[in-house]
Amino acid sequence: MRNIGKSKVYVVSELSANNEQWINPDFGNPELQAHYEDIKRMVKEKTGRAMQEKERERKGKNGKIIKVAGCSPIREGVLLIRPDTTLADVHKFGEECQRRWGITPLQIFLHKDEGHWLNGQPDPEDRESFKVGERWFKPNYHAHIVFDWMNHDTGKSRKLNDDDMMQMQTLASDILLMERGQSKAVTGKKHLERNDFIIEKQKAELQRIEAVKRHKEQQVNLAEQELRQVKSEIRTDKLKSAATDAATVIASGVGSLFGSGKMKKLEQSNEELRQEIAKRDKGIDDLKAQMQLMQEQHGKQIRNLQGIHNRELEARDKEISRLNILLEKAFKWFPMLRETLRMEKLCAAIGFTKEMIESLLTKKEAIRCNGRIYSEEHRRKFDIKNDIFKVERNPTDNNKLVLTINRQSIGEWFKE
Repeated sequence: MRNIGKSKVYVVSELSANNEQWINPDFGNPELQAHYEDIKRMVKEKTGRAMQEKERERKGKNGKIIKVAGCSPIREGVLLIRPDTTLADVHKFGEECQRRWGITPLQIFLHKDEGHWLNGQPDPEDRESFKVGERWFKPNYHAHIVFDWMNHDTGKSRKLNDDDMMQMQTLASDILLMERGQSKAVTGKKHLERNDFIIEKQKAELQRIEAVKRHKEQQVNLAEQELRQVKSEIRTDKLKSAATDAATVIASGVGSLFGSGKMKKLEQSNEELRQEIAKRDKGIDDLKAQMQLMQEQHGKQIRNLQGIHNRELEARDKEISRLNILLEKAFKWFPMLRETLRMEKLCAAIGFTKEMIESLLTKKEAIRCNGRIYSEEHRRKFDIKNDIFKVERNPTDNNKLVLTINRQSIGEWFKE
């Protein structure tokens, strides 16, 4: 994610010194892949199940097949910012998101060196563009913020609905002093990925340029019509002068018109308009070439990433299949293994530490505890004080294990 937008097509190196970045110091390794692997281990420890990474299908109550997206523990957002927005401003937004929704900011990157070159001078109403050397540049100030989307207490992903996301956008506009966009529920438009957004923005710019071109062509047509009218007036003047046999007057009048008069100004104006249209045409061709290059690079990048992802999933599926076969053999060879794993999951859900679980299952010792334990069935915590826990054989089924508290089944104890 940190490498999104490596292409230099829209990057001005002279402005790169204005870029800033922040890495969360609470997550030792700054590499996102390493943190992703840590999250996978955490989910396995907390839930007893491997993190679901790829999309899967399930049948709904109405019989229809529903596609369920895989887990996305690390997510990235892009924020539009102002030229004077600081790293502290975006960091404040990340901290507020963590306080409200529990999502933890991992990395922040401010990009103030991206945008696109203008073909000529900016429009009069353009207050953003500025000169870099001899060319005009229109900046695209933005920030990337990467979040850890997981609840590290439960091992589950944070659940944010559409209303939460709208509140997050409003929060960003308030903190960063940016104008809030309209909701997609109002506009009916879908949100775009970063590269697609840039392409759409370039298409809009192309449409604007073509509209200006049409306007200029209309001006040329009007000027040519006026020029034809002036020439017609000249011919009329010639005929009138001939009728009065005043050749010198005719020559004087025509010279006035063709010299510094109205006709010369119109021809000069037409030439300027033609040059402007030629310049616009060249700009449109350059813009189309840039858009084509971006689309090709974007498509190639997606295909490469998809290929890598598919190979990783295939290798992971093979490894999972091999481990499942070994696990089934282990269940046959060690009948109590399945019960031991069930007890481990129960102890973890209650809130026991690894050391406490090892004492109960490996050393088969009883442990004395104080504090609070959690019941998934009752969805709340219970107070304990000097209570003794132990894993024992189920008195009614010798092939089962039961967790006892003061020699009473934990399930019965919770009910009381």
